[in-house]
Amino acid sequence: MVIDISVRDAWDVLRGARSAPPGLAARTPRRRRVFAASLEQAEQFFRAALAVGPATQPVLVFYGLSQAGRAIAASATALAGEDQWGLSGHGIHTKQADGPLTDVRARTDAEGKRASFVRLSELLDSPVWGDEPVTLAELWDCLPVNSRTPLDPGRTIRVTPLLVDHRGVYDEPHPMVSVPVAYFPPRVLDGDDTVAAFTDYLTHFPEAQGYDSYVLACAGRPEPDFTRHHDGWGELMMNWVSVEGRHATRDEHLDHLRRITRRDNGSWYLTPTVGGSPRGIHPLMAWWAVLHTLSNLARYQPAEWARHIDVDQSIHAVPVERLLAEACRLLPVLIAETLDEVTA
Repeated sequence: MVIDISVRDAWDVLRGARSAPPGLAARTPRRRRVFAASLEQAEQFFRAALAVGPATQPVLVFYGLSQAGRAIAASATALAGEDQWGLSGHGIHTKQADGPLTDVRARTDAEGKRASFVRLSELLDSPVWGDEPVTLAELWDCLPVNSRTPLDPGRTIRVTPLLVDHRGVYDEPHPMVSVPVAYFPPRVLDGDDTVAAFTDYLTHFPEAQGYDSYVLACAGRPEPDFTRHHDGWGELMMNWVSVEGRHATRDEHLDHLRRITRRDNGSWYLTPTVGGSPRGIHPLMAWWAVLHTLSNLARYQPAEWARHIDVDQSIHAVPVERLLAEACRLLPVLIAETLDEVTA
């Protein structure tokens, strides 16, 4: 399994995979050719993106990710049929592109067929939301890298991923899967009714359902016992009943956490639902939706895009610049992790 891969080594890992393709990319000459050529194009797009500014950077970064998606599909063991792994079209569309940046919306195709976003979302058990559009601000907040950087600094009601510290799982057999979960926003800790705020926040994380607060009950505390970080965000020891309620091993506890979390650059997250889906969004698809939206603005609304990235005039300019720089740094690692996920 590819874990704890450094950003510096990510392209070495991806380039090395081209001579020994993982999963089904080695099954047929065509799959192998698509895998290798797509990763080559992805790398060139990402490297080119480092040499330009935000006026055109989202276009290059998005198409780098899009080509990497073709390599992911070509290698995926779940896409065995010749009519399953080939991708055609985007499957995601931008709406209200000429309005305020936070109000720009994305909608997806309801039917998968071969559209990239829909087919890969299906592969990664990640939501699509059909004709019900989702705002860029909501999609932006689904990325762990944006937890401290809202698209709009005035936006206070945000739902951002929760970091699950899987390294803190008990070493000894135990009937509960207990693990520290971090980055509950200050509004959850500071509300008049902490229990209600905590319960409401968890409704945005379908995989967290089934959480058992027996520790709080045993200790006689009516409210979640948050540890407040220096930045005001909170951490909580969360618990789930282990396999069949028995004293399960550490490896079994980790297996449970793998099923309810998503991997992103070596860390494990509970990710928010999008569009009312019963599953949290996969980090790769959250990046996909955000970058597709930004690239559409840059290509088809160049005047509006220039206004959004004007540092002298726009409150969105610096967050966008930061996001694009982080995309070039973090996405190669996430692509390598996702390739490992779909070929395991």
